[in-house]
Amino acid sequence: MADLTAGAAPGGDRDARAAARLLAVQALYQMDIAKTPLENIIREFVAHRLDVSMDGVNMPDADAAYFENILRGVVENQTPIDRRIDECLSENWHLARLDSTLRAILRCGVYELAFGGDAPTGVLVSQYTDIAHAFFDGPEGGMANALLDRVGQAVASNAPPPE
Repeated sequence: MADLTAGAAPGGDRDARAAARLLAVQALYQMDIAKTPLENIIREFVAHRLDVSMDGVNMPDADAAYFENILRGVVENQTPIDRRIDECLSENWHLARLDSTLRAILRCGVYELAFGGDAPTGVLVSQYTDIAHAFFDGPEGGMANALLDRVGQAVASNAPPPE
């Protein structure tokens, strides 16, 4: 698995937020596949998954409040998030055609870029791209990078979200 906290001080806020981002992606995936309600997924992850290793890799403890903020933010803003993603995809692609994990990565990234983050755009794009590379061996990492970069540029230039 990729080192999703590279460059962060051990135990620092950046580590906790990077871990929260990864877990938020996993939680959204579970919500999508298993149709688990938001409140149930938050309770499950906070109680059992925020401070455990994954695939034998020790992860820093995730920031529970940040994890919950991402999940709630994606759910509350899903329509404009999905519109932003769709407008950035190639003409013949739509969000529904994407793998569930990639959809979760993009939704979390777009939420933080457009609605909820105080982290620099470059950090967000890099971390969500690293998450994509951790899950996929193919072009999905590059696709996530390009799409999130486009969203970040649009947000930076104060482009309004699609209606």
